[in-house]
Amino acid sequence: MRWHKFISTLLHPIVMPTIGIILYFILTPINLSRRQQYTILAIVFVATYIIPILLLVFLKRINYIKSFQVHGIKERKIPIFFMMTLLFMVGKFFAEISIIRDLSYLFFGVVLGLILIYFLFIIKIKASLHLLSIGAAIGYFLLFQQIHGIYILPLIMVFILLSGLLATSRLYLKAHTVPEVYIGFFIGLICPFLAFYIL
Repeated sequence: MRWHKFISTLLHPIVMPTIGIILYFILTPINLSRRQQYTILAIVFVATYIIPILLLVFLKRINYIKSFQVHGIKERKIPIFFMMTLLFMVGKFFAEISIIRDLSYLFFGVVLGLILIYFLFIIKIKASLHLLSIGAAIGYFLLFQQIHGIYILPLIMVFILLSGLLATSRLYLKAHTVPEVYIGFFIGLICPFLAFYIL
């Protein structure tokens, strides 16, 4: 049980953008100064980690959500809508800076994924946000490899292995059904490509 909770926490949807940005800095051929890297990291960390945590604390305080795990479809609606807005603003910020425009595909991709997940609520499907986020990371780094002509297949294979561990953990914790895990993963996987081709 502890191992499954550890994996779910380590690869939580609000942690993944920060992990993605750090990996971007390690892998990118674009020359960014330390100051630029710290600025970008701070923007992403505040927008995708600090603000969502504060929102969840507020929603729990007013009894909109029962726990920070946000289990039910009804409880997920406001946090997901809020995250769509935040991630769209972050994506727009990166889209306007030509040197790091490719980062916008990650954030716009996740926004597209969240929109699809939001529409699935209509038919009572609660797709996994954990698997959406790791699927989006895999999709983005496949795209990154293509854009920059860099071989990072070993990293992608590690992410695929982690996605299997994460899916197993979500199922073990009874947070999702098998279809919800697969739906979340494949939506995440394709959405960075959709963002790239749309934009």
